[in-house]
Amino acid sequence: MSQPPQPHQPPQPEDAPKGFGAPQQPPAPGFGAPQEPAAPGFGAPTPPPPAGPPSTPPPAAPPGYGYPQTPGTPPPAAPPAYGYPQTPPPQQPGYGYPGQPQQPGQPGYGYPTPQPATQPMQPQYGTPGAPAPGGQGGGGKKLNTQMVIIIAAVVAVALIVGGGIWYAGKDDGKTDAKQGDTGGAKGDGGSATGGGGKEKAPANTGAKVLFQAPQPKVTDLTAVHGSWLTDKVYAKSGVKEIVGYDPAKGTQLWKLPLTGNVCESTTHVSADGKTAFAFETQENGAKVASCTEVAGLDLNTGKLLWQADVKGASGDRKTRFAEVTLGAGTVAAGGLDGGAAWDLNTGKELWKPTTTADQCEDVGYGGGDALVAVRKCGNYDKPTINIQTLDPKTGQPTSTYKMVPGVQYAHIVSTNPLVLAADVGESAGDGSGISDFFSVDAKTGKLLARIPAPGAKYAAACDSTSVEKCKMVAAGNGRLYVPTEEHENAASGQSSLGRTNEIVAFDLATGQLVPGKVDAGDSSTLYPMRMDGNNVIAYKDAPYNKGTQVVSVDGGSLKSTLLLENPADRAVRDAITSFSPKYSEMLYGNGRLYLGAVLLSKPYSASDADKKFLFMATGTS
Repeated sequence: MSQPPQPHQPPQPEDAPKGFGAPQQPPAPGFGAPQEPAAPGFGAPTPPPPAGPPSTPPPAAPPGYGYPQTPGTPPPAAPPAYGYPQTPPPQQPGYGYPGQPQQPGQPGYGYPTPQPATQPMQPQYGTPGAPAPGGQGGGGKKLNTQMVIIIAAVVAVALIVGGGIWYAGKDDGKTDAKQGDTGGAKGDGGSATGGGGKEKAPANTGAKVLFQAPQPKVTDLTAVHGSWLTDKVYAKSGVKEIVGYDPAKGTQLWKLPLTGNVCESTTHVSADGKTAFAFETQENGAKVASCTEVAGLDLNTGKLLWQADVKGASGDRKTRFAEVTLGAGTVAAGGLDGGAAWDLNTGKELWKPTTTADQCEDVGYGGGDALVAVRKCGNYDKPTINIQTLDPKTGQPTSTYKMVPGVQYAHIVSTNPLVLAADVGESAGDGSGISDFFSVDAKTGKLLARIPAPGAKYAAACDSTSVEKCKMVAAGNGRLYVPTEEHENAASGQSSLGRTNEIVAFDLATGQLVPGKVDAGDSSTLYPMRMDGNNVIAYKDAPYNKGTQVVSVDGGSLKSTLLLENPADRAVRDAITSFSPKYSEMLYGNGRLYLGAVLLSKPYSASDADKKFLFMATGTS
């Protein structure tokens, strides 16, 4: 194991660059924030179109390069092997792109007849004895991983895509927390209450751009997975590096050089600010780098704690990993070659891939308060998939739940409580990876409830072949919070302007729909980001003439409180909405919203280059 590179403080620029889109230096305080509504465009010289009648929307912008020209029409693609590839889908087009039409014969959104007792969901990843976070939000119909790969291959361009929406939460120092905290599952949705969250509404909810960084130059598709937030630092991966910034000012605090790009990362952060990631290396003179190196990182100092890899069962090459997570103090990585694990603080190897007589492999793990494995046995066509809660130090299962027949890929939404998602019999039909949610007793492996979530009604999504990449869903406070699909707002009577959605809740113990809902409002859409105590932090996309928002939803009453509203200025709005809530990394904490890319591509024009960003941050005063 080589000596970890040490962080260093870069020189600060003499003057902060002015305006959006052009800076080539590390972000500086207040960088990019427009001073008045007439500020120049966010890297785009074209002025806004002349104002029309209040009811007349602006011309719809064409979708981003490489995005399908017909919304909701995915290209054909053969399914990849389980766990591969992990390339995220391309960025959605700018806000204002037509939403998906409502499907013929589709029943009302979000108000199904209560289902028979099936299985409830648990809250998002938290810390031992503390609540854990939920999933992130996004909008529109879903594109699965295979579809996106075909799109990217055809156009040779990929736009910004994403990961989880989380904020570093507290725990007892012995386990790990996903970026955010949630209330533990009560299993009594009828008595669920809100409150207990850390995020409070400021006196002034109006936000401004705090800082940003332009997309670094790349010549090909480049993965930059990973962004993390603690009270002391906002950290983001770049081209063969991870850089830590002051979370309020954007000044660079440290830089960690790497031998390859970050290819996988976990959203979980320990109570003392530690996390894990995987990065690429070229083995034995290979022309293509592989995702084989796993490392621990101290986010507050930028110190690489350790770096490790393992040889596969055959022993002839390094194991390639498709995912990495952090659960109960253990870093675990899984993929086609099986799973391996290390101690977060020391890097001590705890287990590695092995060959078993029953052809079983750990294809991935869910982390946070606990460590849960998705173990696949048998052949590809008819696999048996077991969900096993593990002893985080030995890897031995303490309970096992066998997934129902017809499941090819299982997804872990939360480990405490244990909540799963799957597309049973490939019946979802929309690439979301979800037809049903499952609530499981982690101690016994007993199924508590199965919650049907038809793709035509609900907008939650899990990456089709990944274990722990579910978005737009949050679980905690004894409930599962799910957004409905976008639909026409009957009150507006205009399909082009009146599309909206809601967030509904299911009882985790009974699987029943809880009375009430959270309305996004006319021409707005709302998606859960994570849990915050017994509340839900949600992202609200808004009409073209308003700023996007972050709101806190009371987990019991489902009443929402505004936490942050971004500028409605066209230049700023265009930049913010280029980071889709579904296909980019989004973190919220302490009154600030951080938006980051996970996949970079070479700009196809000079003007396109001016509009591409590695990340940006907005916040309230």
